[in-house]
Amino acid sequence: MASSQKLRILFLCTGNSCRSQMAEGWARHLSGDRLEPHSAGIEPRGLDPRAVKVMAEAGVEISAQRSKHVDELMGRYFDYVITICGHAHEHCPTFPGDTKLLHVPFDDPPALARSAASEAEALAHYRRVREEIRAFVEGLPEALVRCRRGE
Repeated sequence: MASSQKLRILFLCTGNSCRSQMAEGWARHLSGDRLEPHSAGIEPRGLDPRAVKVMAEAGVEISAQRSKHVDELMGRYFDYVITICGHAHEHCPTFPGDTKLLHVPFDDPPALARSAASEAEALAHYRRVREEIRAFVEGLPEALVRCRRGE
C-alpha cells in the first residue's frame, strides 16, 4: 500500500446495526483523511435508532449509513477486517489479498438495553460503548500502520 492511500477497513459484527455502524462513523469522522471505513454484518438487522441517537449526540451523523450483509463486500480488498463481536469473528469469511484480521470485541448495547429498567439506562449502555469504540478508533491509523510494518 502506498503511503498516500487510505487504509481500507471493514468493521464486522453480527447485525451491522450498532457497534460496527458506530465504528464506521467514528472512523470517517475522526480519520476520514487516512481511513476508508466500511461496516457489514453476518446477519444484518437494520440500523439501530439508539445508535443513531447517541452518535448524533457526539456530533457524528450515521443515519445515512445502512445495514448490509458482508456478502455485499466480498471480492473487495481491505487492508484490515476488524471483528468487533465473537460471533462475527467465528464466522468471518476469507477476504482476498493480504487482508489482516483483527478481533477487538465490544459489549453489545442492544443486548444490555434489554435488561435496562428505563430508556435512560438503556442509552447509558449505548453511550459507554460509543465512547469505548471512539477511544479504539482514535488510535487506529497509526496503530495499523505500525502493525503493517511489523513494529
